[in-house]
Amino acid sequence: MTQRLLYVMDPLCSWCWGFAPVIDAIQAAYPELAIHMVAGGLRPGQRDPLDAASREALGEHWEAVEIASGQPFLSPDDLPGGFVYNTEPPCRALVVGRELEASNVWALVKAIQHAFYAQALDVTQTALLVDLAEQVGYDRRSFSESFDAEITRAAIAADFSWTRDLGIAGFPTLLAQRDGQLALLTNGYQSVDEVMPLLDRWVAAGEARQPAC
Repeated sequence: MTQRLLYVMDPLCSWCWGFAPVIDAIQAAYPELAIHMVAGGLRPGQRDPLDAASREALGEHWEAVEIASGQPFLSPDDLPGGFVYNTEPPCRALVVGRELEASNVWALVKAIQHAFYAQALDVTQTALLVDLAEQVGYDRRSFSESFDAEITRAAIAADFSWTRDLGIAGFPTLLAQRDGQLALLTNGYQSVDEVMPLLDRWVAAGEARQPAC
């Protein structure tokens, strides 16, 4: 029997930042249960800088996520002038981290999220993404080379395509996969108290299916 979780997300999705403590709780409760991270692509390819109206609307949204999740947020007004909310580079960093060292990719994603939401840094910039990757343990040269490689661009396109083909339109989405069969744990933000009972039941059902020794 093979089983794992599939976490479909975007590092620059505010609800995914709100969901980070849930993933931490899952890893603490089930350290042997693999979590495969998929880059969903919230706003890939955006080119226009955030204007004042967009920053105001985004600020109201972030405030709602902060209240619901307890995660720290600065204001969108703290982001650099001319910031373009293009989520493709952070998603590509996720893919690179996953391919180079899957066991460390969650640390990288959290570093990107914290830099963006709690420090208002422009994590669409390649140099900063490479810095963050190095800080959490990736080899700087390998990460930088992989970030610009054609195989990485193909991999992120495959992630986006898989997400669309499965009909996933909202993030975070957490799926449980056992022997090729998918079960939906959540589509959209839910708290630890809401998600863990669902996961506990799914894990228990798998244990019941294992043959007796």
